[in-house]
Amino acid sequence: MKEVGLDILNNYIPKPAVQIVTDIINNYKIHLIISKERSRTIGNYRHPGIYKNHRISINQNLNQYEFLITFIHELAHLLCYEQYHNKVDAHGKEWKNIYSNLLIKFTQLSIFPNDIEFCLQKTIKNPAATANGELELIQTLKKYNLNDGNTVFIEQLSENAIFKLKNKPTLFKKGPLRRKYFLCEDIK
Repeated sequence: MKEVGLDILNNYIPKPAVQIVTDIINNYKIHLIISKERSRTIGNYRHPGIYKNHRISINQNLNQYEFLITFIHELAHLLCYEQYHNKVDAHGKEWKNIYSNLLIKFTQLSIFPNDIEFCLQKTIKNPAATANGELELIQTLKKYNLNDGNTVFIEQLSENAIFKLKNKPTLFKKGPLRRKYFLCEDIK
């Protein structure tokens, strides 16, 4: 992990958001840490505690819109902590309200492409605790990833296709769509 100099933000978030995020970081004295890719989380918030500063860490492999949305998600945790300390659920109604209000402010700035903004309007109504709960948003954000030529999304595979996950040796067989998710079988 490395702590970020504010000029580096230009490499991670859309240009129209750089000054706004810089002001937020300065105002709340946030230590922003850009992390190597983590498999279980894309972002994290830590309240001041012994560090004396709020800490937000975000994975470096996210596209600029995903990075900004993750920052907003973690900022909502910071603001929730400032207002309620540890007296409310991490993704409870208080956090959802704060996150929704932040998303409203950022979407009014015309930073996001129309398709992402459309998905964020749905998120504003009822935010999920994790990005995984926002399937349509995730799929839309993935369109903005730089594809290495080896990445294929499960939606693009035909039924019964054999595939493996990135950096995992296990082979899977794609099954039918069940509401939002595909039923897949471990070949073993």
